[in-house]
Amino acid sequence: MKKMIKTNNVFKLATIGLAFISFASCKKDASVENGATDVNQSIISANQAIAVSAAASGGGDSIYIVGTCAAHHRTDSIAFSSLPAAVGTYLTTNYAGYTSQKAFTDKDAAGAVAGYVVVIKYNDKPVGLKFDASGAFVKVLEQREGHDLEGRGFHHGGRFEDRDGLNRDTIVLTTLPSSITSYLATNYPQDTLVRAFKGKDNSIVVLSVNGSPYATVFDANGSFVKHSALPAHPGRPASITQDALPAAAVTYLSATYPNYVFKHAFAIKSNGAVVGYAVFIDANATKYAVEFDASGNFVKAITVR
Repeated sequence: MKKMIKTNNVFKLATIGLAFISFASCKKDASVENGATDVNQSIISANQAIAVSAAASGGGDSIYIVGTCAAHHRTDSIAFSSLPAAVGTYLTTNYAGYTSQKAFTDKDAAGAVAGYVVVIKYNDKPVGLKFDASGAFVKVLEQREGHDLEGRGFHHGGRFEDRDGLNRDTIVLTTLPSSITSYLATNYPQDTLVRAFKGKDNSIVVLSVNGSPYATVFDANGSFVKHSALPAHPGRPASITQDALPAAAVTYLSATYPNYVFKHAFAIKSNGAVVGYAVFIDANATKYAVEFDASGNFVKAITVR
């Protein structure tokens, strides 16, 4: 199984307990607050990053969103209430139950608003998103730990170590907790289990097929959270590798979910012909299911966990 990585320009802001600093420009002159990772200011300026989570008191590292604005642009902090209505609609639809954290305008050299950067908390994890000037979604911003701002963007043992493609989060189906297998057998007896993954928060997502592909989520205690149909064209799903995806689909994933990690994919067939694809990915410890048509054109995406 492969991972897909795309390197982006980086932009960062430090915080304690998810408090944020507003920078005058993407060439930042602001200092990092106490409690965030001790990263050299020149690296901050060169990489253009915003810290969205301070280092944990028991260890760890600050988390930064990267690729937030172009060179010579500047960001200004704004209230969530000042964002275009389209942004709020997108967040409510795709991140139900989210908590707002911080928002910024992205202004070009002439002072015109080129877009917006939004930071939310979803399932107790930071998520950074980019929107254009009209409030239309552009991409999920890549995250990195402080000392990984340069280089590969991850390290073994870190929050984003699954980017190395070794699939440490994969769970052998026969080793799933009995409480989970019993729940699935009782409530979804027609489902054929395909893959299972364990998140850093110890939640578990089980992929299955029953006419259509599904994802069932359990929390760290093994309690049922939700059973969601993955967005997919009607038809018969068949598991495929990343290599079997159309080039257009791979290009879209790379641009929209920078440094995403491929987890699983289904080709949806009808009368023997492929009519679409459903792709399950991880982007910054948040899992998404993305639908494409037969040519690899984007159709729809949902947040799974």
